[in-house]
Amino acid sequence: MLEGKKVIIVGERDGVPGPAIEECIKTAGAEVVFSTTECSV
Repeated sequence: MLEGKKVIIVGERDGVPGPAIEECIKTAGAEVVFSTTECSV
């Protein structure tokens, strides 16, 4: 489903961090162009 797609990831510090989402997205075949973990207060 994500094969060949480009993805931007914004993770949440108290939720799911960016690197965790990034690993899942990579295994789905997408290219991660930007990944970060933010703190939403």
